[in-house]
Parts: sequence; structure tokens; C-alpha cells
Amino acid sequence: MRYKIIGLLALLALATACSTPGGAPVDIEQTATTQPADDVVAPVPTTAPPATPTTEPLAALVDGHPISLEIYERQVARYSASMVAAGQNLDTPEGQQTLAEGREWVLSLMIEQALIEQQAAQVGLTIADADVDATIASLRSDIGDAAFEQWLVDEGMMLEEMRERLRGDMIATQMANRIAESVAAQADHVHARHIVVGTEEEARRILGQLQAGGDFATLARTYSQDSSTRDLGGDLGYFPQGVLTSREVEATAFALQPGQISDVIASELGYHIVQVVERVAGRDIEPENLRLLRDQAVRSWLDQLRASADIQVYVTP
Repeated sequence: MRYKIIGLLALLALATACSTPGGAPVDIEQTATTQPADDVVAPVPTTAPPATPTTEPLAALVDGHPISLEIYERQVARYSASMVAAGQNLDTPEGQQTLAEGREWVLSLMIEQALIEQQAAQVGLTIADADVDATIASLRSDIGDAAFEQWLVDEGMMLEEMRERLRGDMIATQMANRIAESVAAQADHVHARHIVVGTEEEARRILGQLQAGGDFATLARTYSQDSSTRDLGGDLGYFPQGVLTSREVEATAFALQPGQISDVIASELGYHIVQVVERVAGRDIEPENLRLLRDQAVRSWLDQLRASADIQVYVTP
């Protein structure tokens, strides 16, 4: 399973498709890197940028690593272009709010890229020139030499700058893969079922029926408000820790033994009663759940990098 940290350089095929009539729809996850429309210019600060530790205006400083204000504004311009291409009206209050959120997202992305590259340097992870050249050759093959060269012109970018930005994206991908693959493909599982209702009073009434010998599956089909499990008698299936929407239900399930029924548990979804059917050690994690757990591991790693970093921000997205 391979992971891709969304970098600052779009795959050229996607960038070209998004800027060509009849191309693929704009992918919001890639909007910071799509080709700007001719009639969109980069938003500029309404006031002079504050003083920074370098002579070059900065958007941020990440553990001493400078993030250029010029490059940041260029990325914002591409994001705003993708909004226009997707039919957004930037002159409306909603459009302005979305653009403000986009500026914040772009800066967050650039900060994460800087943190990742610093971590990669610490562990000695590098990308060989041959690998970068092979990726560029593949991009050229996908969209053609003429489109590739035009993309560089439109971006105002020399080939060497493009190579280094692509190298950064490849480093980010490899670092994310390392973190993701550290999550084991097997884990202890619980097979459980639940009943969820809207009030504690109703939940306690149902719990009383269960304690008097009522059948859990029958009561779940009758009363549970969870439409995805109700017809299955409240069956949640087998799951490892870290995948259920309700962490309260998950924690309770892992605290019970087979056959045991919980007390009433409150969560954001309502009031639950949980019954454990079976516990299984070392079961293979289903692919969808494994991807979720590995995504969570990468996100947690990035959050930890942020928490321990010295990040100075010089713009107001």
C-alpha cells in the first residue's frame, strides 16, 4: 500500500487536464497545484509584509527553514484559479470565505512539506537524481513534450526548479510510506453489536429488557436508530481498535468479554448498549480498516512534527 503526501507540485497530467476545456473535474485535494486561469492573479497582501529574519519576504519560518512569500502567493493563485475553474464566484462572501480557508490550507501544506523534508534529512532519506529524471520522463511521456514545456512556461519555472520541487514531493511520499508501513497488518479484533437510541431514558428501558432475558438482536432491530446495523441486529462485525466512529463504543467493546452487555454509554451519536460476541487475537485487518489506521498514523506523525517545531508565521491567510 503506497501513500502520497499532497505536495506543492501537481502531476503535470492533472494540471493540464484541469486547465484544458473538457478536462477532468478539479480535484479539491490537488487545488493548490492546478494551473491558474489567465484572468486570475495572485492575491497580494493589503499591507507591507512584516519584518522577517531574511532579506527575502517570508510567509513562514519552520525550524529555521524559510518559506518564501512569493512562492506562497503563487500557490494561492493556483488554488484560486482552481476555484474559478470549478465554478466558484470569488466575489461573494462565501467565495471569499472559501478562498481564505484555501490560503490557510496552502500555508499548512507548505509548512508540513518543510517539516517532512527536515525529518527526511535527519534519517538520511534522499532521492537520487536518476529517480527524479525517471519521473519527469514519465510525465513528459504522459502529456507530451510540448505540453510539458508549456507548463513550465506558464508556471514561470525553470526545469531545475521543477526537479527540486518534484524531489521534495517524492521525499514526502517515501516518508509517509515509512510511517504507514509501520502499522502492523494484524491486530486483536472484537466482534460486537450495539443498540443506539436518542435518550438515556429509552436506553435504560431497553437495558432493563435485556437484563430480563430479552434477545439483543431482536431489540436492536426494533429500537436501534443506527440504520446501517439495525437490520443486522446491531451487528458491528469484527473490528480492531481505532476504526469505529464512536470511540466510546469501541473502548467499551474492548473492555468486555464475550457474552457481556455494557451499561448505557453516551456518545455524540446517542445512547448505546454494547454486547461483545467474540474476541479474536491476531486477526488480519481488512484492507479498508488498514488504510484508515495507516492514514491515522501518518496524520498523527505530522501533528507531532508540528507540535514540536518552532513555526513563525508572517502572513494572515
